[in-house]
Amino acid sequence: MSAKGALFVVSAPSGAGKTTLVNLVRERLPNLAYSVSSTTRPPRAGEVHGRDYFFLSEQEFKKGVEEGRWAEWARVHGNYYGTDARWLEDALDAGCFLLLDIDVQGARQIKQRFPDGVFVFILPPSMEELKRRLAGRGTDDPDVVARRLADAEWEMDNRDFYDHEIMNDDLETAAGELLSIIRSRGEPPPCPAAT
Repeated sequence: MSAKGALFVVSAPSGAGKTTLVNLVRERLPNLAYSVSSTTRPPRAGEVHGRDYFFLSEQEFKKGVEEGRWAEWARVHGNYYGTDARWLEDALDAGCFLLLDIDVQGARQIKQRFPDGVFVFILPPSMEELKRRLAGRGTDDPDVVARRLADAEWEMDNRDFYDHEIMNDDLETAAGELLSIIRSRGEPPPCPAAT
């Protein structure tokens, strides 16, 4: 096991298939630790504290901002979201391989604090396919889809600082590419910090 772990940050526009891709890679690399974010939003049905998110009060989250607790944080739709820097540092010091699934703004903040991380941007096959996927979900009204598409264009225009890009037009191929990037740092060792 290496003395220091490895940090992998994955970002993508909404609808690019990032969550499906990340879940497949996590199944194939069970020792790969996954960073669970903290949020002030209430849990949704079926969500579990510590597995899906760490659910915090707004006061607790803001105290973390004042204390520099967050490696990255943002306020989105009236709720705060953040990644605990101390947990990341402890896991990396323990030699863990960590995967973070965060947006472009969060990735920029992470890169400032963890410049040795490996940053991967997931691309949709095309904007037309992205629009089809977002509309096909049936969960968002047309205004939300339009906003997500505008956000996607901005995110893709700002992907230059990522170390790698993966086109997610075939899930198996994309998973193979992401697995290769992770394994280029070695095979993930067991991670006590992930439990």
